[in-house]
Amino acid sequence: MAFDTELQSLISEHRPHLLALGEPYHGEPAFPRLRNRILETLAGHGFRAVAIESDRAAALAVDDYVRGRTDDLDLSTGISHGWGEHPATRELVDWLRAHNADLPPHERIAFHGFDAATEIEAAPSPGRYLRELCSYVGVQNPDLDLLIGEDARWSAPEIMYDATRSPGRSPEAAALRGIAEDLKHMLYGSAPRLVAESSTAAWYRAKVLADTAIGLLSYHAELAAPGTQSERIGRLLATRDSIMAQNLLDILAHERDRGPVLVAAHNTHLQRGPSRWETHWQGVDYAAEWSGAGSIVSALLGDRYVFVAGSLGASAQVGLGEPEPGTYEELLGPSTGLFPPPAGGVPAPAGLLPSPADADPRERQTDLLGHFPLTTGIVGSCDAILHIGHGPGAAVAARISGMPGVTETRIEAGSEMPPYTWGDRFFFAGEDRMRPFATIVGHDVPDFDERSQLSPEGRHRLNIEVGREVFRELFGYGPEEFAAHQEKIDFAEADTLMPHPAYAVQGWASVVNPGPATADEVARLLDRARIRSAARQRRRTEA
Repeated sequence: MAFDTELQSLISEHRPHLLALGEPYHGEPAFPRLRNRILETLAGHGFRAVAIESDRAAALAVDDYVRGRTDDLDLSTGISHGWGEHPATRELVDWLRAHNADLPPHERIAFHGFDAATEIEAAPSPGRYLRELCSYVGVQNPDLDLLIGEDARWSAPEIMYDATRSPGRSPEAAALRGIAEDLKHMLYGSAPRLVAESSTAAWYRAKVLADTAIGLLSYHAELAAPGTQSERIGRLLATRDSIMAQNLLDILAHERDRGPVLVAAHNTHLQRGPSRWETHWQGVDYAAEWSGAGSIVSALLGDRYVFVAGSLGASAQVGLGEPEPGTYEELLGPSTGLFPPPAGGVPAPAGLLPSPADADPRERQTDLLGHFPLTTGIVGSCDAILHIGHGPGAAVAARISGMPGVTETRIEAGSEMPPYTWGDRFFFAGEDRMRPFATIVGHDVPDFDERSQLSPEGRHRLNIEVGREVFRELFGYGPEEFAAHQEKIDFAEADTLMPHPAYAVQGWASVVNPGPATADEVARLLDRARIRSAARQRRRTEA
C-alpha cells in the first residue's frame, strides 16, 4: 500500500492499544477498502482484532466464521446497518477467513462489531436476547413473555415521532431492565459452572447478549422520553455512543493479551472532541452536541488511543466536487495519503509546499447529507489524517488500490517518461506488475490517443480490461468489429461506459470522468477484471 511507511511510523511512535480509523462519509467506497488494506499491514505489527460500526451481538457469528469455528455465514444478519451488502465487507470477511486459516487460535484476527443493536430511528425488542440468556443460565421466568409483549410494539416507526408510543419507560420495561441486570450478575456468579458446561466462548457470547439487552433498554428509555425532535435525537445519539464506548472498552479488555485493536467508523464516533450534528431533515431542523465514543474512550485510555481522521477531498461518484480554496481538504492536497497532524492547524502534506504562516484554514461547507467535513477540532486533536485527494481520479484510484491484492504503479512527475504520462496509474492483481487490469490516465497521447480530450484540467479516464466476451455483452459487438463502430462514438463524453479509443481491439473499455451514472457497472467490471487478472497470474505462476 502506498502509505505503508507512514502507517508503520505512526504505530511505532504511538504504540496504540486502540487505533481508531475514521471516515467523514459512509457513502465513499474507498474508505472501507483502505481499512481492509490497512488491517493487512497492521496484522504484521501484532494487531489481532478489528471492530467495525456494526451490531456487536450479530457480529459474534462473523467472528465464529472468520476464526474457523463455523463454515457458514449469512452477512445480511451478521453485519448490521446494511454494511453486509457492501463489497468491501465481504472482502474483509474473506481475507480474515483466509488469513486465519493456517494460524494457531491465539494468533487469529478476531472480528467485532461495537455498535448498538439499533438504528437511529428505531430499536428492536430485547426479547430474543433475554430469552437466550435465560436458556443459557438455566433459569425460567414465566413473566418474561408477558413483560415483553409483541416484539413489534418496541420497533413501531411511530415511536420516532411520538414518545408516548414507546414502551421504553413503562413498568414492564423497568422490570425487564431488572431481569437483564440479574441475569448478568448470574453469568458472573455461575461462571465456573457455565464455562465447564459449555465453553469460555459461549460464556462470552452470553455476556455480550446481556450487555446488548441492557443497552437496548436504555435506548428504549430515551425513545420514550419527551422533548422536541431535536432534543430526542441528541439524547439518542449520546446513548448510542455511550453504548459504543462501553463495547470498545470491553472488546479491548477481551483482546488485551493478544494485541492491539483496529476500530473503523465514522469520524463523529471516533474523534476526541465533542460530536456535533446539524441538519434539516423532513421539514425539521436538528442540532445536537454529545460525547462520542472516541471522546469517552480517549479520556480513559489517554495516549494509547490513537485517532486517524478521515478526509474526503472529492468524489464524483457521490456528488462531492473539489473543496473550496482555503479549506482543510483543499490544503491537504490532490493526492491520497496518510499525513501527520498539522503544525499550527495548517496541513502541510509531504511533497507539498507548507501553507503560509498566516494562513487561516476554514471549515468546508457541504450539502451532501451524511458528509462531515474536517473541523478545527478534529484536525487539532487527531494523530494523523487519512486523506482521499481531490485530484482527478484520486477517489477512483483509492477504490481500486483498496481492492484485495491490488498493487499500483504511478508515473511520477519529473520522471524520465514523457510528460504526457506523468500521473498515470497502473493497477495490477498481484506483485508481478506485468499486465495491468485497469489504468487511470490524465493526458492525451499525441498522434495516438486524443479523442477523449483529456487535456482540459480536471479530466481523466479510467480504462478497464474487460475481455472479449464481456466487451461483446456491453457493446453488442466484439472487439474485432470496433473499427466499424468507432465513428459513432463520442469518446469525450463524460461518465459513459464505452470502448477504449485505442485499445478496444484488445478488449478494453473506458470511462471519462466516471461518476454516479456508471458507478455500479464500473465497480462490477473492475472486480471481474481483478479476479480474471489474478487467475491469469496464478496460472502463469503454476506453469
